[in-house]
Amino acid sequence: MRVYNFSAGPSALPVPVLERAAVEMTDAYGTGQSVMEMSHRSKDFKPIIEKTEALLRELMGIPSGYRVLFLQGGASLQFSMIPLNLAAGEPGAAKKRAVYVETGVWAKKAAEEAAKFVDAVTLACSKDRAYAYIPEAPAPDQGDAYYHITLNNTIVGTKWAGLPETGQVPLAADISSCILSEPLDVAKFGVLYAGAQKNLGPAGTTIVIIREDLIGRAPSWTPALLRYDIHAREGSLYNTPPCYGIYIIGLVLEWLKDRGGVTAIAEENRKKAALLYDYLDASRNFRSPVEKPYRSLMNIPFVPADPDPERRSVQETRFVKEAAAAGLVNLAGHRLVGGMRASIYNAMPLDGVKALIQFMEKFEETMK
Repeated sequence: MRVYNFSAGPSALPVPVLERAAVEMTDAYGTGQSVMEMSHRSKDFKPIIEKTEALLRELMGIPSGYRVLFLQGGASLQFSMIPLNLAAGEPGAAKKRAVYVETGVWAKKAAEEAAKFVDAVTLACSKDRAYAYIPEAPAPDQGDAYYHITLNNTIVGTKWAGLPETGQVPLAADISSCILSEPLDVAKFGVLYAGAQKNLGPAGTTIVIIREDLIGRAPSWTPALLRYDIHAREGSLYNTPPCYGIYIIGLVLEWLKDRGGVTAIAEENRKKAALLYDYLDASRNFRSPVEKPYRSLMNIPFVPADPDPERRSVQETRFVKEAAAAGLVNLAGHRLVGGMRASIYNAMPLDGVKALIQFMEKFEETMK
């Protein structure tokens, strides 16, 4: 029996994608081999990576003047690559300033990593209310190298309702947990990056979308594998890329296009999120810790409303265990914040959210 997987990542993939990958496991596209076995420089793999990039450009509306890179290292490696490529200088040069908005654990980690290479300044922070909101974002100085945000905060379940005004300063954004969940104007950003394992495919592939004028700024001492210009020049084939992950991303993008693209999936995502948030807001035993204007479409944390910490902890443990037994898995909140969390990415059907709410209604009867 297939379960409803609410994991924040690696997350559920569309069943039609998994079924097609299973059929093509030993013979992909009539080549007589698995994509896992293909040389990344072969005539067999070239159309796979080209098709994947073309579909991504189409679905996201990526303008000309932007490069798409398929890299490794997860979104966390981009915490280093962005400052190295956009702001780091040669030895002895004054450090350039880059600005960050701290809206959660990953946003904080990004700023901390950047501080190893550049003058990383946190302009605003929402830690004062447990990251339950997005703080007002001050404008950067126009001499700043870039302005970094985490568009959707996977752990605490917040998202930016609007983008900060940055003027001529390039806006960089981690979109790992919201990529392709709703329309996004790529032209407003200098750099976008996303780990694939939340809404695109299996872990191991990272997508970077970067404006061409920002490529080629890395100092000479930057390691080759951390240079955007080298990856761009080599078409993401400087070293062996995550070939199978790129193939699966291509299948996911085909599935998304067949469902009507990003506009259509966004409507489904809003329905799913509204259903669960409406239930939480009406419940006397569960609540959402996130302030309403900043609630994520993709990651929905919730906690028991009981004020007693010990009883609440017992309820959370029992909830996660009993939900798993009912076929609703990976509902435990992140270890740093506790509680529960339902990640309802594109592959999560509406029926999965309905099944979760039905379980919660039954569980509530035992909490009275």
